[in-house]
Amino acid sequence: MTSDEDSDGYSRVLLKLGGEMFGGGSVGVDPDVVGAVASQIAEVIADGVEVAVVIGGGNFFRGAELQQRGMERSRGDYMAMLGTMMNCLALQDFLEREHDLDTRVMSAIAMGQVAEPYIPRRAIRHMEKGRVVVFGAGTGMPYFSTDTAAAQRALEVGAEVVLMAKGVDGVYTADPKTTPTAELFETITHREVLERGLKVADATAFSLCMDNHMRILVFNLLQEGNIARAASGAKIGTLVNTPATPSV
Repeated sequence: MTSDEDSDGYSRVLLKLGGEMFGGGSVGVDPDVVGAVASQIAEVIADGVEVAVVIGGGNFFRGAELQQRGMERSRGDYMAMLGTMMNCLALQDFLEREHDLDTRVMSAIAMGQVAEPYIPRRAIRHMEKGRVVVFGAGTGMPYFSTDTAAAQRALEVGAEVVLMAKGVDGVYTADPKTTPTAELFETITHREVLERGLKVADATAFSLCMDNHMRILVFNLLQEGNIARAASGAKIGTLVNTPATPSV
């Protein structure tokens, strides 16, 4: 991070978590992983930061992968949305039971017995009252990823940054798992990510953030305390940012 504004930390953040992490690398929910994530979120709330969360469903279903096996794409995507809801409820349970944090799950598809409907102003009000808001079911529409849902929700609720938690330290010039010589970016613009074809999030999410000057901080979730560090403005991971052009 390069500016004083970054070092001051953030007051409202949107945390994007991949579903694969919730499964600990397998199908289903790994309680140890969810518990560790809940503990980190509790740290952020204790620092006075307002937190919203978007969780993927890759530990259960992926619409694109189901399509490759012959399933109709939109049906597969709706199945994946239900997978995200299971992850949301698991996180809510740990946050409330282990950390006594009021948590609201808001769903983009009607699911009245387990979640509130997604209403942006209600979500903002929850966060203002210190509640954790967990957004489930993606955007509620097929063909859109939870990365895009994270970008959209961040913009709608006025978050200052999308904290994109990954299994790597940030954005690299290539996949560090297959290219040991890959170099880590400290900062990079949205356009550079798109033009280089770097596999950080889907292009729709990055384009949405680029057009609306929404920052994305890509960092390693697997290191304990990193969510709190990211929210505090500590210099970790890669900051993806497109500064607004001054009007003439």
